Amino acid sequence: MVNKVKLKIAIAEHPHTSAIRNGSIPIEGVEPEFVTIKPQIGAFRRMVRDVEFDVCEIAPTTYIIARAYGAPFVALPIFVVRRFHHGGLLVNLSAGIKTPKDLEGKKVGVRAYSVTTGVWNRQVLIDEFGLDASKVTWVVDDEEHVTQLRLPENVIHAPEGSSLADMMAKGELAAGMEAAAGIGRTGNPTGGWQEVDADYPDLLPNAAELEKEYYGRTGVYPMHGTIVVKDAILAEHPWIAKSLYDAFDRAKKEWLARLDAGEATSATDKKYLELRKIVGHDPLPYGLQENLKTIETLEATAFKQGLTPRRMAIGELFVDPQA
Repeated sequence: MVNKVKLKIAIAEHPHTSAIRNGSIPIEGVEPEFVTIKPQIGAFRRMVRDVEFDVCEIAPTTYIIARAYGAPFVALPIFVVRRFHHGGLLVNLSAGIKTPKDLEGKKVGVRAYSVTTGVWNRQVLIDEFGLDASKVTWVVDDEEHVTQLRLPENVIHAPEGSSLADMMAKGELAAGMEAAAGIGRTGNPTGGWQEVDADYPDLLPNAAELEKEYYGRTGVYPMHGTIVVKDAILAEHPWIAKSLYDAFDRAKKEWLARLDAGEATSATDKKYLELRKIVGHDPLPYGLQENLKTIETLEATAFKQGLTPRRMAIGELFVDPQA
């Protein structure tokens, strides 16, 4: 591998990937050209529609859908964003929603039906609380990343000129997903999302307790950012899968050492320090076997929610760089 392979790489800036982006941790055999796209969601769309990058960080549900429709890239078991999803579904006090089953027959807002946050949230409602998601009208106000996706009949678009936050404020939605619908609440602004002058309580106010119990019982730890590589790249240079994996793994281990030493203090660092209380020392586990239960759960729920036209085998979705 004297002549390095040039790769165009679009990954976000994370504390656990910065050493790769700044070159202090090299990717063996690779000459990277890093592309910064803010927010990273813009790269998702460009990857699934135009296959613009050789390596890309992408939302896992977006990836699974794209792969089901023949996308010419495959994932590595590197998950650079994680969180649980029992919280964040906000309800209108006037809607009389007390339990997840009460959402049946109602309208619920989510930015796009395939957004990974929404998919994981529905997985909790379906698998843990028995929600029949087909009896909910899901209201969206954005386009889906994968253009081939045909939405279920119970997914509708918000009226032209209306935002989900506006609909929530007018009582036209019984509930909405905070981070995935742009719906905020008084005293709890959601960053770049629109905040509205209303008090929307969480459907599951004890979400933190439920998440801990859920993980202990199921071993499912929802992932977000997933690293994908063009099929053509791996066909010609199969060793690149391990080179990428090793670089990401080394960068993460150095970051974990900084967490242990109390040297990592960003908001992202603090988020993962909290998640350590649930999942253990490594809040970003990589590897196929370590994440098999979570991958299987997301693949199954994507099909159950009408996002993929067929069930998919793990071997179709992931390359195991440790094999």
